[in-house]
Amino acid sequence: MINLEQVAVFFPQGYLFKDISAQIVKGDKIGLAGKNGAGKSTLLKLIAGREQASEGKVHKQKGIQVGFLTQDIVLDSSQRVFNYLFHSNEQLNHQRTRIDEINEELVSRTDYESEAYLALLDELNEVNDQFALNEGFLWEEKISETLKGLGFEAAELDRPLNEFSGGWKMRAELARILVNNPDVILLDEPTNHLDIVSIAWLESYLQKFSGAVIVISHDRLFLDNVTRRTLEISQGKLNDYPYSYSKYKIKREEEQERLVSAKKQQDKEVKHTQELIDKFRAKKNKAAFAQSLIKKLERTEFIELEGDQTSSMRIRFPLSVQPGKWVLELEDVGKSFGDKKLFGGINITVGRGEKIALLGPNGVGKSTFLKRIMGTLEGDGEVHYGHNVGISYFAQDQAESLDRERTVLETVDEIAVGEIRKDLRKVLGAFLFSGEDVDKKVSVLSGGERTRLALCQLLLSPSNFLILDEPTNHLDIQSKEVLKQALKHYEGTFIIVSHDREFLEGLTNRIWDIQNQGLKIYHDGVQDYLKHKLSSVSPQKSSSSGKKAAVEQEAQKGKQKTSEPVLSYEEQKQLKREKNQLQNRVQKLEKKIDELETQLSDLEKRLSGLTYTEEEGESENAKLLNEYEAKKASLDQVMKEWEEQSVLLDEMNE
Repeated sequence: MINLEQVAVFFPQGYLFKDISAQIVKGDKIGLAGKNGAGKSTLLKLIAGREQASEGKVHKQKGIQVGFLTQDIVLDSSQRVFNYLFHSNEQLNHQRTRIDEINEELVSRTDYESEAYLALLDELNEVNDQFALNEGFLWEEKISETLKGLGFEAAELDRPLNEFSGGWKMRAELARILVNNPDVILLDEPTNHLDIVSIAWLESYLQKFSGAVIVISHDRLFLDNVTRRTLEISQGKLNDYPYSYSKYKIKREEEQERLVSAKKQQDKEVKHTQELIDKFRAKKNKAAFAQSLIKKLERTEFIELEGDQTSSMRIRFPLSVQPGKWVLELEDVGKSFGDKKLFGGINITVGRGEKIALLGPNGVGKSTFLKRIMGTLEGDGEVHYGHNVGISYFAQDQAESLDRERTVLETVDEIAVGEIRKDLRKVLGAFLFSGEDVDKKVSVLSGGERTRLALCQLLLSPSNFLILDEPTNHLDIQSKEVLKQALKHYEGTFIIVSHDREFLEGLTNRIWDIQNQGLKIYHDGVQDYLKHKLSSVSPQKSSSSGKKAAVEQEAQKGKQKTSEPVLSYEEQKQLKREKNQLQNRVQKLEKKIDELETQLSDLEKRLSGLTYTEEEGESENAKLLNEYEAKKASLDQVMKEWEEQSVLLDEMNE
């Protein structure tokens, strides 16, 4: 489908990458990895045709369609959300218009027997067939399903796009890409503005997608579940691994260990060669030998290492003050903006040491709820703090509030108190600031580095109750692991909003879900919570199955010819009769299963109270046990028949 041939991108400061070659074929699910600034987004732009390579070629199969979701998407449209997607397919637009034109012409004409009239009928049938093959008759349903999966409510589909935030515009653009079913989908950080349920929905969609997918993401679980191949840009080169992200990391670390060993040996040999050159270059009878050694060094391909930023240190953040047994109590807490009620009637008490994930779709009021807890926003009800509770709040834009003129070390030094002040450099090392990094000014740090520093500062603050609103935004995978370990060892209480499933898994001991203007509490893990939430949102069928359904739908209408034989009226009656008989049999079996299960339940209660002291009792017990075994065998037999008949009924319905 796509072939990269010795592609290079050159900037005034040098090559971003060079001599990159790779093939992308149908069905490839690729994760694009590499450090920030390695050129991942640039490579996607080259593949999409948004930018041109300085050297080399990007070859694409003729007629291939590429859908590209960028981080810097700009949608300034007054179109309504549904219409933005509805009119996004030019081929369907043309076919729909032509069908309307032909129908209008047919209504106005009276020359029913003429060749021109018959030709119009033939063209109408042909355009209808093509419209069906292109999923035209499923188009509206497909759009609605996709928008629903990405978190849009039905009432929002009629709103203009320019009324939505940047994150929701990104969702609309992602939906536009998906419904148009391109051959290749390129996604640059698609999970950044999605909530946890929408991420899982997108994941399921991409797993079933029949084309090629290339994705950049800092969500390890998303990469592991979607991709089966990893392309890594490292030191200006492209490395190809036939694994998903986590396995690629393991293989890469093994390679790095071998490279470290090889580099040590090479450094040793280079040092020895340099010593020989220095020793003999001034001697006439050894000058030629020295020159040969110099040429040997010049021809040497030196091994370069690019180590990942990792931290093996586990820092504990002791609490300056221990709070009481409970830290927070909410009484009938709620918040409305005019006539719009976000939530209300929330009553809950939070105990010391609880680790809570606050989840829910974007727009339900998670950040507003946190501000009500903080007391920075007025609303209904009362918020009470426990004894000795000190709260620290991490806002979504917390990193932007750092003093840009201070150094990294000065930033944490001004906030830390107690014994931990002695280990500030060690603490910063755990947050991936080592060596000279601690003397850098905040102004020169990247967005991810500033977020990391703000989180380190938060954990050093003299508090025992943390409230964190999307702390993983802008963090790479290594940085998220550092934060997760720090929070695991945090001795206080925290409430955290995050859409990163792997980050939350094993970190929290309960989930608060804002739904239906209230708060529902789950004591399960994130995966079980997601299974429950996704039960009401299933991903759109893949393109191939959609086309099949469209063709079948048209066949039933008599507009699409298929290779399947058409049943006669008598055959259709017989099929319907058989289907009804089968359905009745399944219903009777289900009723029988219920009866047997009730009888078995009664027998189990009687068996639990058995005594074995008298002979007469033993005889009665044996009779009861035999009856239980007989009922159980009957249930197994009925269950087996029910399964067989249900499968037959499903096949007949299909």
